[in-house]
Amino acid sequence: MIAAVLAGGKAKRFGEEKLLYKVSGKPLILHAIESVLKAEGIDEAVIVTSREKKEVFEELGFKVIVDELEIGPAGGVYTALRKLGDVFVIAGDMPSIKPKFVDYIIKRFYELRPLACVPKWENGYLEPLHAAYSKNFLKILEEQITKGRYMLNEAIRLSNSCYIEIEPLPKEWRESFFNVNTKSDLRKIRGSSRV
Repeated sequence: MIAAVLAGGKAKRFGEEKLLYKVSGKPLILHAIESVLKAEGIDEAVIVTSREKKEVFEELGFKVIVDELEIGPAGGVYTALRKLGDVFVIAGDMPSIKPKFVDYIIKRFYELRPLACVPKWENGYLEPLHAAYSKNFLKILEEQITKGRYMLNEAIRLSNSCYIEIEPLPKEWRESFFNVNTKSDLRKIRGSSRV
């Protein structure tokens, strides 16, 4: 399966392009890509970003596709599904992804063949940016986008999705969901240093 790495955000809270911000000597997005590529079920990683950021991300040596919609994560997932087929979606600002957790989700996805396989907390909160999506999810997503409904969670709830209960899983897997929004968040990354 291809990992679609969403990298189109504006990073307003961070104050600069956070995905290229060097953490322990390399851009933040590379921490996410390298982690997800360690999963056995992932064959390659493709970056999904806006037209103006395409060239700068291509310099990292990965395939880059352009999200023409620029409506947030729903647009990134839509672009990935349309151009790549089935994908495992992650956000580029998630440096602590656990490869075993990725493989667990992918295994369930292939066993059950749902439109999406998404981690879900006891309180109902979903983790749509650490999830597997079928290319057939595109139809529901497209209908939602056409209606001006850009919430990825809403499209997931309308589809035949498989939910992975988070609480019974190994606690360390929860680190996968950690994402960097501000510079102070960088201190939470193990062994990180600004270089």
